[in-house]
Amino acid sequence: MFGIIKPLTGLMAGICQLLAILVIFIGVIKALIIFMKDVFSSSESIRDIQESRMELGHSFSLGLGFLIGASIVNTTVAPAWDDIGKLAAIIALRTALNYFLLREINIRTEPLNKKNE
Repeated sequence: MFGIIKPLTGLMAGICQLLAILVIFIGVIKALIIFMKDVFSSSESIRDIQESRMELGHSFSLGLGFLIGASIVNTTVAPAWDDIGKLAAIIALRTALNYFLLREINIRTEPLNKKNE
């Protein structure tokens, strides 16, 4: 049974990592498109730059979520406490990064939301 589970968890972790790369790549492309529209138009520069930063922030946050999921999947078959400890530290760092990233996004979007009311 363990012979089947270990390759499956490796595959799942790899898929999660691939999804993280894909989400971050798409977010960077979307943010670049927003920025390029701002460069070639005479619209509100500050708002467009904030919008591109928000796009990046959301994609980084989702990408970190996938990476945390991959780390959790990896811990299910970790052979030693040392590996589990390293993965726990990675998860803690990624969770902290995600928390502060989302906090910054919420702070940045509050003035925009108040303007629209």
